[in-house]
Amino acid sequence: MLSINRVCSALPTLLLLTLQVQAETIALSHFATDGLIGWSEKSFYGQTQYSIVERNGDKVLLAQSNNSASALYKKIRIDLDKTPYLNWSWWVNNHLGDIDEQQKEGDDYPARVYVIIDGGVFFWKTRALNYVWSSNQPKGATWPNAYTDNARMMALETGSAYLRQWRSEKRNIRADLRQQFGEDLRYIDGVAIMTDTDNSQGQAVTYYRNLFFSSE
Repeated sequence: MLSINRVCSALPTLLLLTLQVQAETIALSHFATDGLIGWSEKSFYGQTQYSIVERNGDKVLLAQSNNSASALYKKIRIDLDKTPYLNWSWWVNNHLGDIDEQQKEGDDYPARVYVIIDGGVFFWKTRALNYVWSSNQPKGATWPNAYTDNARMMALETGSAYLRQWRSEKRNIRADLRQQFGEDLRYIDGVAIMTDTDNSQGQAVTYYRNLFFSSE
């Protein structure tokens, strides 16, 4: 029979193992080992250059946009009941100045990460929630995309306060979708990364890393 002391001494280890099992994660990026395997590119205007580079000993995604707009996207079905949190880090070199991001001519962002709910054959039901590094909108602001009401924009960072610094983000996707679209959506069908400057005819350089979903 185990002594009470031995049982008590094992409790911290058992608790740690329990927490590890409970904290589920789904990695979206393995840039160091897999590069861009599993990611596809969609061009809207021109070609944003995406490449894997080494930065301070870490393999990260570099996005370089010069009057261009193309996105990297990954088709992946995520159950938001199990892993509702999207986590990532981004580093932005410059914002795009005094553009009006709520108008078509200013619909550009040095950095954006967005989730997609695919409407399938009912294409008009496809929706997207964009988390952006805004050039001038207040942090926390939300607004409809300039091209479609089925996409919403949310400013997580803004302006020049944190330029050239890594910023880590964590969002409860299910809660944000409910707030923005008024529906309790359990699944998303894809994630995209985009650095675009076509409407403002500008330039932007951004790094992305550590994209994953988590249960907490």
